[in-house]
Amino acid sequence: MAIKFQYNKISLQQLDKHLKMRERALPTLKNKETALRMEVKRARDKARDLDKQLQELISKYDNMVRLWGEFDTSLVTVKDVELDVKKIAGVHTPVLKEVLFSIKEFSMFNSPAWTMDGIKLVEEIAKLGVEREVFYKKMELLDFARKKTTQKVNLYEKVQIPGYQEAIRKIKRFLEDEENLSKSAQKIVKTRQQETEVEP
Repeated sequence: MAIKFQYNKISLQQLDKHLKMRERALPTLKNKETALRMEVKRARDKARDLDKQLQELISKYDNMVRLWGEFDTSLVTVKDVELDVKKIAGVHTPVLKEVLFSIKEFSMFNSPAWTMDGIKLVEEIAKLGVEREVFYKKMELLDFARKKTTQKVNLYEKVQIPGYQEAIRKIKRFLEDEENLSKSAQKIVKTRQQETEVEP
């Protein structure tokens, strides 16, 4: 990225201001990137843990597959999922508050004896599944923010800060050269004036 500037003191001051602003912001951005990286890892680990728990819970009841054929799947439905929002390193992330279920009325006499246990199991599996999805979404949001922050850190560190430093160096050299030329020209003028004054 080429930084546009003019060879004058006003441009030098503006570039210096922009450089200092980026140099002050860089440590904060690096800290944010580190925090986001840790939170992404934490969310990923939690999501994988929930995946594992869900698989274990489902496999625990694999031997009851024949019985599930008798279970009325329309008995339990997810009525609502209540979410809250938590801000992590400036990123709004979802937090699961509660999963609300709707249980359809059924006859205890005409249903298998284990129907209530089946309803509780379905609720448990559904809640675990929803919680897992929330953590995957959280991980996705945090990872997106981390990538954006990493891009900004790289932009500042590798492109803009060196670019501003180079532009400031060029302007300073130009102004020094201009000042040296001005002094040299003044000396030449002064020497000529002295020579003309000496000549009668």
